[in-house]
Amino acid sequence: MIAALSTTPLSFAHGMTVQTNNVRASVPAMKGDMVFVDEETGEAIMKVVNAEPAKTKSAAMCSQMAAANLNRIRGEEANGGCATIGPPFTQQTGLGWDTSVEPKNREDMTALAMALNPAVGFWDPLGIVGDDTAPETIGWFRHAEIKHGRVAMAGFVGYLVHANGIHFPWNIQAPIAQSQITANLPTISFGDISAAGSPGDMWDALPTAAKLQIILVVGFLEMHGENSLALEADGQKHYVRGGKPGYYPSFKGRYPHPVPLDLWDPFGFTKKLSAERKEKALLAEVNNGRLAMVGLFGLISASKGLIVPGLDSLGLAQYSGEYMSPFTAADIALPFVADMAKNIGSYGY
Repeated sequence: MIAALSTTPLSFAHGMTVQTNNVRASVPAMKGDMVFVDEETGEAIMKVVNAEPAKTKSAAMCSQMAAANLNRIRGEEANGGCATIGPPFTQQTGLGWDTSVEPKNREDMTALAMALNPAVGFWDPLGIVGDDTAPETIGWFRHAEIKHGRVAMAGFVGYLVHANGIHFPWNIQAPIAQSQITANLPTISFGDISAAGSPGDMWDALPTAAKLQIILVVGFLEMHGENSLALEADGQKHYVRGGKPGYYPSFKGRYPHPVPLDLWDPFGFTKKLSAERKEKALLAEVNNGRLAMVGLFGLISASKGLIVPGLDSLGLAQYSGEYMSPFTAADIALPFVADMAKNIGSYGY
């Protein structure tokens, strides 16, 4: 399953179109038309898929697309392959940018900045966007800002919820009699986690298995979001190939099992919005994301005893652990964690 999500920035904008709507009738089929970069690739994939029984055709499609993605990732960067050292140092190839309507230079970014906040305007103290900055780099930084803003908005609300002791009423873990490994698991409720202290302490109190599940799910979401085939099935392109920064592809019809809800707009609230309304909403999202990033770091800083005007006087529960360490001494069953845990609390803050 994870292998089907191998990433690539290549935009499969032209080439052989393979109909996959009718691959399977009794189980979810791959959605829409799959567009391959050339006929040879498409024929090789469909040769394997067509040789599979009906029940495994979609699984074969997933694995074959993953293999094709990996081959393109290993290709020359000028032909759409990945940069050796990764973004934002992607080579300026121009692939996909000739028809893109996304900001691609300093002039475009200045106009976007004025639309976002006329009072501040274009403010770039680090000199990220210059006259010779590649459009791929601009796309990468824009996508990173939108993504970090979304995570910060969720994190800010989550911090407030946890800091006020709000939690689910059931157990997060309990013994499962089906196996010897799980039969003796201790019962841990969400209330037990909430009672650990600050939100940082609550994360530390999670069982190791829970932390791993969260990290793996985040990795799954990251890989799907970077998958060019998934993007193009929605009519989009990768953000370093002229696509829309911040766009997250649908799950539906991409895998050999049903996925009822998408990560982005799972209930379809934005589908009926006009183009003008969507544009305003996207600008508001970026501004709200910027504010949330400042707010979340303010809460984190105040919880470590730093002076944050307006927050350090709220009496926030203090956190003595290390925010940059996802694991603690309680997770030493994992490799390398025991050595890492020795440094927690030794940095002077």
